[in-house]
Order: sequence, then structure tokens, then C-alpha cells
Amino acid sequence: MGFVEDTLAAPRPDALAALDLPRRQHYHPSPDSWQDEVVYFLLVDRFSDGAESTRPLLDRTNLADARPTQANGEPWRWDSWALSGSDRYQGGTLAGVTRKLDYLQALGVTTVWLSPVFRQRGHLDSYHGYGVQDFLEVDPRFGSRNDLVELVEQAHQRGLRVLLDVIFNHSGANWLYPPGTPGGELKAAYTSGQYPFGEWRGEQGQAILAIAGGEDGVWPNEFQDPDRYTRAGTGSLDASKFPDVDQAEFRRTDFEDLRDFALDVPATLNFVARAYMYWIALTDCDGFRIDTVKHVSYEQARNFCGAIKEFAVNLGKRDFFLVGEVPDDDFASRYLNAVGRNLNATLDISGGRLALRDLSRGLSDPSRYFSGFDVGSAPLGSHRNLGDKLMSVLDDHDHVYGEKLRFAARAVNDHQATAATAIQLLTLGIPCLYYGTEQGFAGPEEAERSWLPGWGGHDRYLREAMFGPRFPRAQGRAGVPGLSGGDGLDHELPGFGPFGTAGAHCFDPAHPLYRRTAAITAARADFPVLRSGRQYLRPVSVFGQPYGAARAGELFGWSRILADEEALCVVNPNGLAARGADVLVDAQLSSPGSVLTVIMNSAQAGGVASPAHPVGSQVPVRRTTSGAAYIEIRNVGPSEALVLVNRP
Repeated sequence: MGFVEDTLAAPRPDALAALDLPRRQHYHPSPDSWQDEVVYFLLVDRFSDGAESTRPLLDRTNLADARPTQANGEPWRWDSWALSGSDRYQGGTLAGVTRKLDYLQALGVTTVWLSPVFRQRGHLDSYHGYGVQDFLEVDPRFGSRNDLVELVEQAHQRGLRVLLDVIFNHSGANWLYPPGTPGGELKAAYTSGQYPFGEWRGEQGQAILAIAGGEDGVWPNEFQDPDRYTRAGTGSLDASKFPDVDQAEFRRTDFEDLRDFALDVPATLNFVARAYMYWIALTDCDGFRIDTVKHVSYEQARNFCGAIKEFAVNLGKRDFFLVGEVPDDDFASRYLNAVGRNLNATLDISGGRLALRDLSRGLSDPSRYFSGFDVGSAPLGSHRNLGDKLMSVLDDHDHVYGEKLRFAARAVNDHQATAATAIQLLTLGIPCLYYGTEQGFAGPEEAERSWLPGWGGHDRYLREAMFGPRFPRAQGRAGVPGLSGGDGLDHELPGFGPFGTAGAHCFDPAHPLYRRTAAITAARADFPVLRSGRQYLRPVSVFGQPYGAARAGELFGWSRILADEEALCVVNPNGLAARGADVLVDAQLSSPGSVLTVIMNSAQAGGVASPAHPVGSQVPVRRTTSGAAYIEIRNVGPSEALVLVNRP
């Protein structure tokens, strides 16, 4: 048998030293260009349990029917729903994701990014996955190593790729500081020095003298050396406060109770890298999203990324994708420069995301968003470099900057996210969609939000369970499969279903946003110019006014140009009214008497009757008195988008 078969046939290894990792074998290859991919990020716990057939599709016209009474017969309680979303696993699994690959493929997704799947502490409800207790095992609430291997294999059979979310800056809350430590044993006050090591935590979180079993302390055993941790307590994570970033507090502090690795201690970084090499070899995954990159030094990031890249190349993955979470434009450019080609891209979760949000809502003019791509001023370089160094996001699980609400929570129509998704998918960069955006996830109706604790300021409202569980998992170890009797559910709380519901799922391929998104991704897949072409924001003229920059809330357009092909992308960011304009195009690529052909009309894809500029229609290229080329775009509906090409 080979490495995968041998590994899955045996218990998970206790030590990294026991791993005999493969090399020079045939693994799934990398794509020609990651710019061709459409990434979809999902929280495993909140996406699918694979049992949607046992629950109805949510009727969004009658949400009250999906708000059942409590187990004790009392009416639905909003605080119980909110508590469920904040503090409990909901029951999503890796097998559930596998069963939804067809849904994702029909949407136009080409790469699935999974939240961390590694084993968490059983007594804690860290459903998000960022508090790892066992770096070589899958959390049993998500499934098994076999389930993860099967998911990747099934994805590859469909032509999809899979990214794993990895953490190399810290481990879970696996040990305690000594009694009497300032700030307490769990969250010690920050020190510029180092505290003594306290004790490991047992399966119930209690202090223990020695690690005796798989749920004690941390695994593999190379991480059981107290000197592998900075032991500096919990300090500030705000990088802006520290001019000397390599020695800064934010580089050596615990994340609350999550224990910071001492990556400068010899062998520690190599151990962490080897743990993740194991997952590449076992699962055949295609890349990593790397958590908290900003909180390690440039050299540590370079060394980790380099080690991962080199290992993957030796397996035939010549461009194993590494995207870093660096929530600041300046830090993003500095990390990309320092780490070089070892880090493919950074997530645009700060200024770019906010600019995308405001542009799509008609609250800002397009120059704010598009100026980030300008050659000479863009921190990540020219358009051709920027295209593969930027992963754009609209919604995500954190919303580090701005209010913690999904885009649709402030939407003025049922498909306003179309404008944002079109901009993401049709401008430079690697687009990343967040689960539920294609279904318009927005939280409860406006009238109900006053009931909700922390509305607009808590991560939970970004993390509804798409599969609509009736109940969440039971708290702590009682909710871990195989560790307790019963069904492992908490029947006293409702599931954290979409729109403030429980017991109904939202996998609806007929939803207006799903259909529109699928049409945009299809156009992107069919026309390389929409993935790799140069990009130019176009001047517009409204009501015969001189050509100039589009104003906030008015129709705007940009061109993607590849050799002799031009694709004009047009968006109406006004969520309430139709808009039109004359839009300039390239005069050299569109001779007098030529036409541009519509290849994508989001309104038509969404089922709008008789939309302006239907697919297949042609718009003549006209000339101004000065010889500039333009086309007339009229009556584009609210939050709709078009794509026209000169070479259909």
C-alpha cells in the first residue's frame, strides 16, 4: 500500500518523527494560473451536514413557520437563537461538504476553501477551528481523516480544488499558566519576558500533571515541550501600535487563551511545517490559507512558506497555493515583498473590502475601488502582478474592519450583492465568495434585530448554518460523536439557521443571487480576457454631459483587454432605480461600424422579464466628434451587471 492507505489504516501518528512522508510521487497538479480560479470559503460547521433532504427548503415568504417553539413549549426566543450561534457547534461535516460539490460546481466555483478541520479541545465549543489540540487529526465533530481524503478526491474528480485553512502561529488553549500568574492561569497579563510553564489541560480542561491520552495536552508529542511556546501572556494584537514590528508585542502574544508558538526556538518552525506537510501528502489538497500571518516575522513567514512550497513541488504540485491573512494594505505589500514568491497572495479584507462594499451599494464613486489597481500607486505592483497577488472578498467570517454584518444585511433589494459579486469576479485578482452570499444571507428581518445581542458587532451574525439544523450539538464533550450517548444534540436550544430560523435549509439553486452569480462565473470561465486582461476604468457621459468619472450611485464600466479582445463590464450600483450612460471603449479595437455583443446579463439570468440588452444583442460602437469610441447603455436595472465583448 502507499502512504495514504497505510496512514488511514493506522491510528493517527503520535509523533512527527514517525512520519515517512512521500516524495516524487504523482499528486494532483496545480492550475496553470490561480487567477483562473473562483474560490468559495465555507465554515465546515455551518455549511452542510449532508441531511438536507430531511428538512424543507426555507420558505422566505413565511419565516415564522421556521421558528418553532422551544422544547418546553415556550415561544421562539431570539436570545436562544443568538446563543446557539455564538457558543455551539451546529453539526456541519466534511461528508456534508462532499455532498454539496455539485451545488458549488453549478455555481461556478472551482476551488473550495475549508475552515480549519483539525481536532479542537473536546470540552470547548471552538467550532471555528482555530484552537487546535491535535495537529495530525480531524476533529470528530467534522468527521474523520478518511472523510477529508474523500472530499478532496471527489472534488478533484469534478475538476475542483481544495484549500485547507492552517494555523502556524499558535495552538489551542492546551495548557495553563502557573497559579498566581498576573491575569490568571488562562489569560495571563502580557510580559516582555517569559512566564514559567504551568500545567497541561486534561480532557475536561482541568490541570493535569502529565499527558496520558489523546485528549490531554497537545499532539503530536513534539509540541509537548514547554519551550515551544513564548509563554508571554495575552497582549495587544494591534500592529499599528508597534513601529519595531519584528520585536513587537503583537508578534509574541497569545490570542486570548490560544498559545503562541515560539517560532524562533530551533526546530519549532520545522515541526509546524512538517505537520502540515503531512496533510498535503495525506489529502492531496491544493493549497493553504494561512491564518494570522501578520503575527509572525517576515523571516518566519518566508521559511514556513518556502518549506511548504518545496515539499509540494516534490509531489508534483508546482504552484501549491498559499494565501495569507494580512488585514492591512501596507502589511500585505510588505509581506509579499519579503516572502517573495513563496506566498502567492494576500486576502483583501481591509481597505479593498470596504471600498468594494461601498461601491456596490452606490455610496462611493468607482475611483476609490479602482485606484487600488493603478500602476504606480497600487501597493502590490502593476496590473499583471496584482492579478495573482490579491484575493478579493466581500463577506467573510470575521469582518476585521467595519461592522460585523453580511453585505445583504444592508441590502435594498433581494439581489444587491450581484453588483459586488460582478465587480469581484470581473476585476483583477482571485475572487473569493463566502458561503451564503449567493443565497442572500442577511440575518433576521429588520423588525426583529432589536432582540439580538451584539447585532452588528459580533461574529456570530456572519456565520449562520446554511443547512438549517433543528438543534445545535450539545455543549462540550457531550456533543462529540462517540464520547457520549444519545443523539449528541442540545434540545433546549434552536439551531442557528439562516434569517433567524431553525429546521430549514437554504440550498436553493433558483435563488435570484445564485442564478446571477452562476451567469457571471460562466462568462468568466468562457472568456480568458475576463480573468487575465488588462483593466481600465472607463469615463462615462450621462445625459450628454462631458465624459468623466462616474459618480456614486451611477452606472459605471471598465474594460478588460487581452491582445485584440476587449470585454466591457458594466454595473449599476444603484439599488433602487435603473441607470444608463454612454461608456467609452477602445477606439483601436472597435472600428467604425463595429458592435459589442452582450454575453452576460445578470437581470436575464435572474429571471427578470424583458431586460435591456439581453444576451446575444449587439450594441453599435459610435464616435464622438473628437473620434472617441463609445457605446450607449440604457435602462440597466438596479444592482445589475452586463458584459459585452468585441469578439464573441
